[in-house]
Amino acid sequence: QVQLVESGGGLVQAGGSLRLSCAASGRAFSTYTMGWFRQAPGKEREIVAAIVWSGDMTYYSESAKGRFTISRDNTKNTVYLQMNSLKPEDTAVYYCAADFASWGSTWYSGLPGSWGQGTQVTVSS
Repeated sequence: QVQLVESGGGLVQAGGSLRLSCAASGRAFSTYTMGWFRQAPGKEREIVAAIVWSGDMTYYSESAKGRFTISRDNTKNTVYLQMNSLKPEDTAVYYCAADFASWGSTWYSGLPGSWGQGTQVTVSS
């Protein structure tokens, strides 16, 4: 498994931006598919975005498309989530996740093998 530590969460006004970072430990980072999930109070955890090991394929939820961008830097063992035009409904704890499996059932079923501790994002109206 890989250890994941998220950072970059905080409080922002609607329409603002945040960039989340997820630093990974382990030598095999460049072989992992990485993703971001979120969980709002009283709601189930949901996939936000994912990026394959090479960075040349990405996936987004409908709510994230056009506003969020996932990227990775394999030289820094870090994956990012740039969030623009934030809305109050984006308020949630955001979790970084990793798995050897490429995009597929492991991800849209919410079952990657490694998880970070989460970072809170709060968007005020």
